[in-house]
Amino acid sequence: MGWQRQKHGLAIQQVMEEAGAMLCGGVVPAAVASGRTDAGVHALGQVVQMELPDLPAKRIREALNYHMKPHPVAVLRAVPAPENWSARFSAIERTYRYIISNREVWPTIEANRVWHVRQPLDAAAMQRAADTLVGHHDFSSFRASACQAKSPIKTLDELTVTRTGTQIVVKARARSFLHHQVRNMVGSLKMVGEGTWPEQRVAEVLAARDRAVAGPTAPAEGLYFVSVAYERDVF
Repeated sequence: MGWQRQKHGLAIQQVMEEAGAMLCGGVVPAAVASGRTDAGVHALGQVVQMELPDLPAKRIREALNYHMKPHPVAVLRAVPAPENWSARFSAIERTYRYIISNREVWPTIEANRVWHVRQPLDAAAMQRAADTLVGHHDFSSFRASACQAKSPIKTLDELTVTRTGTQIVVKARARSFLHHQVRNMVGSLKMVGEGTWPEQRVAEVLAARDRAVAGPTAPAEGLYFVSVAYERDVF
């Protein structure tokens, strides 16, 4: 399931709003997320804002979780939101993690939770290419065609590539991202890691400001929305 409500098919937003309606006498409260996730993407630290009855936070958490069963959605913590605070617009930092299983054998236990890449990847080369993307840039080359952001210019604060055994983890941190930006960057870094592209190609792709010259979009199942940071820590 993706976050945003759809005309056809279930979405996390719908699951949460319908659970919230059970606490609001049938009135459906609007659920606002800190960031939208596409179908197949995992969220470990999503933050959702809803206007609910004035009940103890623990009771709200337990009630929402009860009504969201058996869907794969769970509230970890509920807290009162400060006045004039927004789950989306008050965020100052978002962190994503992309996991690649880099081995010949199919990752049975991790299926649908990683991108399985059989050919050996050079994580060090991927990191050197990733370094050229850090900073304040026009990321048009890594932007989805359906992206609704007003500007393609973003500041990427961190992009690291680390290998532990057969697992490669790409960590991306910024105030905000373009639609598919992380997955598109990972797709291009994979081209470097497998030796299809030289390291400097990623910098050239960035400078081109053209999605057509970048690598493929990495599959959704390897992406994790890890956390959101706020200037005023409500948690």
